[in-house]
Parts: sequence; C-alpha cells; structure tokens
Amino acid sequence: MNKPVLPMSSLSLKLPKADRSIETYRLAASRTFPAKLEGPLNRIAFSAVHTVANPFADNDPWLSVAVDWDKTIAFREHVWDLGLGVAEAMDTAQRGMGLDWPTSLELITRSVGAAKRRNALVFSGAGTDHLAVEDAKSLDDVIRAYEKQIAAVEKVGGRIILMASRALAKLGRNADDYAKVYDRVLSQVREPVIIHWLGDMFDPALTGYWGTKDLDKAMDTAVAIINGNAGKVDGVKVSLLDKQREIDMRRRLDKRIKMYTGDDFNYAELIAGDDQGFSHALLGIFDAIAPAASYALSRLATGDEAGFHDVLGPTVPLSRHIFKAPTRFYKTGVVFMAYLNGHQDHFTMVGGQESARSMLHLAELFRLADQAGLLANPELATRRMKTVLASHGLED
Repeated sequence: MNKPVLPMSSLSLKLPKADRSIETYRLAASRTFPAKLEGPLNRIAFSAVHTVANPFADNDPWLSVAVDWDKTIAFREHVWDLGLGVAEAMDTAQRGMGLDWPTSLELITRSVGAAKRRNALVFSGAGTDHLAVEDAKSLDDVIRAYEKQIAAVEKVGGRIILMASRALAKLGRNADDYAKVYDRVLSQVREPVIIHWLGDMFDPALTGYWGTKDLDKAMDTAVAIINGNAGKVDGVKVSLLDKQREIDMRRRLDKRIKMYTGDDFNYAELIAGDDQGFSHALLGIFDAIAPAASYALSRLATGDEAGFHDVLGPTVPLSRHIFKAPTRFYKTGVVFMAYLNGHQDHFTMVGGQESARSMLHLAELFRLADQAGLLANPELATRRMKTVLASHGLED
C-alpha cells in the first residue's frame, strides 16, 4: 500500500499543523481517473452515498432537514456512471443522524426513480428509525416498525438493505429475541435483502447488538440467523472495522450469501481476497473516492491485481483518517471531499454536522487526498480549501 510517487505541482497553500505551526504545503501532481467505468467488474461494489444539504433553506439545521434534491441525485448519477451501485439512505446519508424517515423515504423514492430510468443498481435502507427508542416497548413494536419501512421501500420499487435497529438493541436480550425479529421480517420480503451489521463505533446506540457485547457470541448468533434465512438474504455488510472478523464470517456464510465489506480501514485487501474467497463492497469511503475505486476495480477485473492495489492502496490512509474515532463523524470528511471535488458548491451538511471535525482534521484530509491523487481539480480544491481556512481565521 505504498503511496504513489507523484511529481510536484506549482500549487501551494498554508495549512495548520498539530503543533500550532503553519506550513506551506505544495501539492503533488494529480492523478487522472476515467469519468466512466471501463469494462465489466468482477466484484459488486456499492457506494453508500451522502445527502447534499440546501444551504439557503430557511430552516434550523439542528431541528429540520433541507435537501438540495438536484445536487443529491446528480451525485448518484456520478456514482452510477462509474459502474458502482448506490446504497441509499444509509448512515452515510446521515440516516438517524440528521436525516429523518419521511425525508429518507423521499430520498429513496427519487433515487429509485432515477436508477430505473437508466437501469442502474440501487438498494435502500429500511430500518426502525421512525420509532423512537423510548417508545419501543416490545419486540412486536420493532417488527411492525421494520414492516412499515420495508413496505414503503418495496412500494416504490426498491430493494432492501435491512439496517440495524436501535430499538432492537434496546429490547433484544438474547439470540432468541433477535431470531424472532429477523425471522419474521425476512419471511415477508419480496426479494433477497442485504443485512447490515453496524458496529457501535459507528453508532453507540447499537452496543450489544445480536444480544451480547461479546463479539464472538454475536457472530455466532448473526451467522445462525442469516444462514437460516439464506433464501431471503442476498448478502451481509459488516461494519466492525475488524478485517479478521469479516474474513471469519465470510467463510461461515452459506455459499449463496455474499459478503459486502463495510471495513473502511482494510477494504483493499478484503476486496482482493485470498485463496478461500473475497468480499464485494458496500462502503462509505467509495462516496469520497468513487473514480479511483471504479478504476481500481476495473484493473482487478482484468487480472491486474498490482494495478488494483496501486490505485486503491494509497486511498486507505485517507479513509482511515476520515473514519478515525469518533467514527460516527466520518460523514463530515465524506462531504468535505465532495465539496473539494466540485460535486457541491458549499460545505454545509444536514444537521449542521460540518462542524463535527476540526480544522486540523480537514487540513490533514486535504494532504492525504492530494497524496493519493484524489483531487479531481487541484486548482478548484486548493481555492476551496483556502476559503474554508479563511473562515477559520487563516488567510493565505
């Protein structure tokens, strides 16, 4: 995973450092990736995509949601052009962290419609987030909440990603409780779903999911439930940031069930795989690095594993930085990358979460993105970085 040795460009700017000093940072020459997929892929790859906020709406960002629908759907078109699928209304879109269920359903409806017009791939999150955790009194409440969202997504023609439930994390005491909920819900879906196991580093309210804080026992429960419903499960996305647990689970799954890596720390090696198998991908970082991810996957599909790692390997330090603890604030880095790369005209987020990471964090993100060749238009990115720095008192 050595970073590429790129020639230097003539662009530079002042960036803050952790020791409170200011450095003059000179950019590397950019790498250029195709704007559209070149050739077929031998991995299924989804980008969990962000939502573009409307910065000029007359609302209170901490209390209500305002979405720029045109820019939001345009970003999905960009992802589809690159041959990637869209994982819609997931945690990357700030689901349950600024994006409420009514707005999520509108997002899903618009995204599914856009996908159908071009025969593109989209799966959408169905969970229980319209049910306040304090209002969930029984497992039947959780089941009914899942049923409501599944029915809504299926009504608009969508495929399901079955999201983890905060209400179930509160009420589920053991493996039998989780089996009751998942068996009932999965028995009703029209088409096989992707099950998402989201770790508590992404959402602390999911601590103890599958009825235990012991991850080995949790894995046993999850595998038993999933394999017991293999005909209803397309695949599993594991977001534990633990590559060995993902590999272990992948090897235990029914052969009909795909593993979609959700490991934003180790995705390159998990997608490449080993002599016993590989993971497909459903990743939030693919929002930020979609062109590089698409090109790397196209190299892998031709048998050029070295070319795959040459492109994707250098993106891993950036991803580890974006997803560093507290991991749930990774969306700030994802949206900042979209701003730097010209996919939106502002650095504003649903829920005001543009403030969730420090200026030092964003400065290091800029360095790492540059060093991986991920700034599509370095002149634009530099100008926008300077604008954000100036808003924090650092004039160049």
